Amino acid sequence: MDLGGSIRDRRVAIVAGLIGLTLGGCGYTTDRTAQFRTENSAKRPIRTVAVPIFESREFRRDVELQVTEALKKRIEAETPFKVANRDVADTVLLGEVLEVRQGTIGRDFVNVRPRETAATLIVRWQWKDLRTGEILVDRPRFVHTVDYIRPVGEDLYHALQRASNEMAERIVEQMLDDNW
Repeated sequence: MDLGGSIRDRRVAIVAGLIGLTLGGCGYTTDRTAQFRTENSAKRPIRTVAVPIFESREFRRDVELQVTEALKKRIEAETPFKVANRDVADTVLLGEVLEVRQGTIGRDFVNVRPRETAATLIVRWQWKDLRTGEILVDRPRFVHTVDYIRPVGEDLYHALQRASNEMAERIVEQMLDDNW
């Protein structure tokens, strides 16, 4: 009867278990917001964010609504924060659509019509702690550009929707950045 293999298997299992416990105790995790929640809770226990509808200087309608809605969805889905009314929120994220630009990137050689176009969304946003009055993040000019191709059916509305979603993703990344 050979017990050498089973003793070796037990040793390997014990070592693997110890490594797992050691790594687990060091704070390694697959949850990307867990580290932020742990580190930030000691400094500022932010739980809620108010996101009022962005203001707009732009004549194009509903761009501010697209940005606001995209932000609310991203905050709920990708952060430990909950979106709340301003009167009960810990913080507020204020913003304003400053400008929407549209420009041609490439033209069709035959009929000289725009083949590829760029839409640029420029906003100003600020994240403020309502309990202390501290400005957590202030971005006076935040720019995001997306390309779209008219001949395949893409239009400015859909480009601005995509720009709003991508801009919301970038804003949420900065909210989760602990350097503020």
